[in-house]
Amino acid sequence: MNVAITRLSAAEARALVPQLHQLLQDAVDSGASVGFLPPLLAAESQAYWQSVVAAIEAGHRVLLVAREPGATGPLLGTVQLDLATRPNSLLRAEVSKLLVHTQARRQGLARQLLAALEEQAEQLGRSTLVLDTRHGDGAELLYQNMGYQFVGVIPAYFINYDGRPHATAVYYKLLGR
Repeated sequence: MNVAITRLSAAEARALVPQLHQLLQDAVDSGASVGFLPPLLAAESQAYWQSVVAAIEAGHRVLLVAREPGATGPLLGTVQLDLATRPNSLLRAEVSKLLVHTQARRQGLARQLLAALEEQAEQLGRSTLVLDTRHGDGAELLYQNMGYQFVGVIPAYFINYDGRPHATAVYYKLLGR
């Protein structure tokens, strides 16, 4: 899939909150494990995206979005990089909220977003990336194929969309090696 992936400023992200909400809504509705349970309330999503804007403004979050080249249409995907801020942790960051719209899935977009995020991390001097994902989810194969190393499983880590406790799988990747 041919897409343009861009890093958003806080102002750009603020302007795109309605589209970011739609993308998050699509992910939650399709059963993605992204920290929210269905039904996703608009107010909950808006508050979340405003917190992302604030984190971008504070300089400790990177937000990448994907859309068709030259397009001003709907967002096809997004991913975030949460930058650790303590003095002894400035080499690491957490990959979060890798979202791909259901109509754009299985076309390599998640892989492109992740690769672009890794480039951003390296440019920011971050060499250790960590992430967690629902254990047994298809995303695990993507992360493994992208060179992320499995650390382990934490049982009963979160409430799944079906209302039951579910395990998370933890991964890391060392960049530039």
